[in-house]
Amino acid sequence: MNKIRFITFFAFLAIFTTIFQLGSMSTVSEEDASLFMEEFKKLVLDIDGFGIFVHNTTIALPMFIPGFGIFWGLFSSWSTGYAFAAIVTFMPEIANISPLSVLFLSPFGLMEIFSYSLAISRSFILIKAIITKTKLSQFIKPTIIEIGIVIGLLLAGGYIEFYMIELIENENIEMPGF
Repeated sequence: MNKIRFITFFAFLAIFTTIFQLGSMSTVSEEDASLFMEEFKKLVLDIDGFGIFVHNTTIALPMFIPGFGIFWGLFSSWSTGYAFAAIVTFMPEIANISPLSVLFLSPFGLMEIFSYSLAISRSFILIKAIITKTKLSQFIKPTIIEIGIVIGLLLAGGYIEFYMIELIENENIEMPGF
């Protein structure tokens, strides 16, 4: 069972990454980018580490829903990539930053992609068990443990992300539109 869990996790990590990358390659009009940035500014105006945690958790927890979680997670992946493309449209000076580096080279990015991949892969395992009429009681404990892991990672990731944002702001790095 652990081998299948391991393979499923990494398969969805690869799928999540691929869809995120495809979303980040989207062409975003200046009008759409401007609308996105307005909404983004409202979202992050008074956000702190706990707010980032709550936002990411509301995205992650539905990913555990059998079947639906797969689609929700992959939609979230594409949407996040699209958001990166919108930011690049609005701030072309960051166009040289690889979107995947945000995921894999930042501590909060690693925590988030690990959490999302864990949740999406658990959704897959649960829907497979339902389809094959496997007794679901054996999945209760591992699912609860994984939900706890996701919550813990996203809590730490939210505060790390907020700390890094604060460092950037304290360095007076000028970001257009902010």
